[in-house]
This record gives sequence, structure tokens and C-alpha cells, in this order.
Amino acid sequence: MAKADIGVIGLAVMGENLILNMESKGFTVACFNRTVSKVDDFVNGRAKGKKIIGCHSIEELAANLKKPRKVMLMVKAGSPVDEFIEHVLPHLEAGDIIIDGGNSHFPDTIRRTAHVESQGKLYIGTGVSGGEEGALLGPSMMPGGSPKAWPTVKPILQSICAKTDDGEPCCDWVGENGAGHFVKMVHNGIEYGDMQMICETYQMMKEGLGMTNQEMHKAFATWNKGELNSYLIEITRDILAYKDEDGNEVIDLILDTAGQKGTGKWTAVEALDLGQPLTLIAEAVFARCLSALKDERVAASKILSGPKTKFQGDKTAFLTDLRHALYAAKIVSYAQGYQLMRAAAAEHHWNLNYGGIALMWRGGCIIRSVFLGKIKEAFDNHPNLTNLLLDPFFKKAVQKAQASWRRVVMTAAELGIPIPAISTALAYFDGYRHARLPANLLQAQRDYFGAHTYERVDKPRREFFHTNWTGRGGETSASTYVV
Repeated sequence: MAKADIGVIGLAVMGENLILNMESKGFTVACFNRTVSKVDDFVNGRAKGKKIIGCHSIEELAANLKKPRKVMLMVKAGSPVDEFIEHVLPHLEAGDIIIDGGNSHFPDTIRRTAHVESQGKLYIGTGVSGGEEGALLGPSMMPGGSPKAWPTVKPILQSICAKTDDGEPCCDWVGENGAGHFVKMVHNGIEYGDMQMICETYQMMKEGLGMTNQEMHKAFATWNKGELNSYLIEITRDILAYKDEDGNEVIDLILDTAGQKGTGKWTAVEALDLGQPLTLIAEAVFARCLSALKDERVAASKILSGPKTKFQGDKTAFLTDLRHALYAAKIVSYAQGYQLMRAAAAEHHWNLNYGGIALMWRGGCIIRSVFLGKIKEAFDNHPNLTNLLLDPFFKKAVQKAQASWRRVVMTAAELGIPIPAISTALAYFDGYRHARLPANLLQAQRDYFGAHTYERVDKPRREFFHTNWTGRGGETSASTYVV
């Protein structure tokens, strides 16, 4: 058999599916797995009769690759990636490429890119979104790392990725070192936000409006034909209609404690580090944390009480309000995510193509939606757009939804139904549109107790002042504050 175009290490379901995807696009693929029996099982099973070379060692894998060699790691994020890099490097030559296709934390990718390049080789860290089905049929891919590596791997990655309806690949170069994995992290953070907002909408329908699963299924089916058309709305529609072999509605049998793998938390922590108000995604992460306190919540429900009010309004009209509120909050989620990417690009000297990122998310990935086409248009029209809310399309959309959004938040408060993501999105919107916030009082407080200084509205920026508020503090001030 001819030498392989690319090698893949790691035969969990994502690795296997990516290999089968590559082979289906005409590439010969070599594969290796630490548990070697999995190689034989794969080659004699799903890969039988295909242009897939099973290898029993990394040395054998390297020997079966065309030069420059391309080795893709589909292993668990963290130390396994570092271990395999060290195992693979001795079998590579100058200009060969290692690709990490896992959910690695972007600082690790920055470090690994520098390390691999110091050995004369090239490195790519690429986010891969779309789950098992995406890996097999076409994922969204977000590669970053060594720019010199991109022309070599581009034909393979753009062949196997998802395509938009216009045929454009949902994969393009993101930027240097950790940029690809950073964008994938933000994608996952937005995914957390989208899922939480849909769940809050579901709870308002179920608890507030008393809707049945079938009624909710019909509502989401209708919504999926409009501006909310997306993969997550689509699967929510399907979940609400699903019954097991005994006729039970499965959604009602699932325990209400949510798991997480950490990418949402990474996004929120990075926002704090960069001083960006990523309030919606942070609330989505905290909502999962709160859901995990199941036993405490059950106990608290017997002690703490809320309003006894029942919904008295027009249910059909309120359902429309819910749709508008979900759409407006979704716009805020993406606006915040893009703010974070802009801040990171400045911090790490990345040249991110924001419209291109929206295009990468148009197909294959979990947050794919019609809506992303409008984000691409916004950045195509205004590459230096500071916030999506300022784009004419999104400004008009939020303006149209605003009254509904406020009614939903008020109604949720009156009924005692928690909607942390949707309500914090509204708080962010109101904060962002305010020319003046109460931080002047906050600065006075800081200066009072800690002599932290403040700026004045009647003086130039970056000029700092201190007031001896009590007459006992003297004129000594702390170092100037950091905004």
C-alpha cells in the first residue's frame, strides 16, 4: 500500500471517525493507538477494505508517512498530549508537523508550539467541533499554531470539514500559536450560554405557562424555521418529542444535574483575566454548578419559599415574548464572545479574522445557526466593529425584541423562576448602553478606605487625584488603579 498522507494517534470514537472521514475524501491514513489491540480491531472492523494503515508503534507510523510527515493527535487533553509529543518528536524530521485535534487549553498550545518549533518541527492546535457525527461527516475546525504548517495541512483539513450552503469550508487559518484553541474555547463558552438560555426558556414554558412536552416540541419546531434556526433548537425540538420503548417521555426521567468538561469555565476565567464582561457565559457556567447541588436544592426547597403567583396573561403572546427574549440574549452572548476574542487578539498579538470565524461556525459545529451568517456580514462590512450590538442589523433586532425581553425578565421575577443567563444579558445590554454608570461612587469608596485615587470628569484621562475624606488620612495615596 502507498504511504499515508497523514497519521492519526488515538482511536476513541472521534479519532476513528476523523480517520474514516479523511479516507472517504481520498486520503490514505495511518493510525496508531497506545492500546495496540484497538488498532487491529479498527483495521479489521470499521476500516476493513479501506486505505487505512494500522501501525503497532509510533516508529512504524512515522515510517508509513509521506514527507513532510503530518501526525494528528486525537488523545485526551492535558498531559497525554505532552507525552505523545515527546514520543513522536524523535521520529520526525525538520519541517514535519504535529497536529493536536483535542480540546486543549490555549496556553498549553502556546507553550507546545514554541517547544515543537524549537526542535525544528511545526505545530498546529486545532479546535474540532461537531461531536462524533461532525468528525465523521464534516466538523467545524479552527486551526492555529505554526503559520508555515498551514499550506501543508490545508488541503486535508478543508476537504474533511463541514461546508456552508455556498460550499465554503468551515475551516480556515485562525492565527499564531494558541489562537485556534482559544477560538474553540470561546465557541464552547458560547455553546454553554446558548444551551443555558434554551433551558431557561424551557423552564418558563413548563413551569410558567404549564406547557406539555408535546406543546413545547411544537413551539421549538416553529422557532427553528425562523431567526432562531440552529442545531441546538433543532435537537431541543427532537428531545422534547422523544419517548422510550415504554412510551415514557425521556426528558422527564433525566436527573437535573448538569456536567461540564471545563471549557466554559476556562472562557469565564479568561474573561476575568482580560477584564472583559462575559457575564452571560459566566452565569451559564454557574448555573451548571448550581444544578450540581441537587441534594442541597431539594433540602432548601422544603425550607425556602417564593411567590405563589400563577401566570395570568396571554400565553400565546408570552410565547412570542420568549422567542424574542431568547434571540436578543443570544445576540448579547455572541457580542460578549467576540469582545473577548478582540481582547485576546490584542493581548497575544493575534490577527483574527472575525467574519471568517463566524463562517467556520456556520456548519459542522454545535452552535451552527443561520444567525452566524449575519455576524459574518457585520464584520465583512465593518472589520473593526467594537461590539456586535452596534451593527445596524443587530441593533435593529435587539430594539425590536427589547420590550418582549423586559416582559420575560419581569415575569420570571414575579413567578420566581430563575433565568440567570437571559436576565444577565439584559443587565449587560442596559449597562453597555449607559453613558454613565455608578462606578464614580465605587471609586470614591476605594479612595476613602484605601487612597486608591480616581480620575475626574473635568480633567484629562490618566490624571489621578486623591481626597483626604476624613481629615485624618493625609495626602499619601496608593499607586494608581488599573482599569
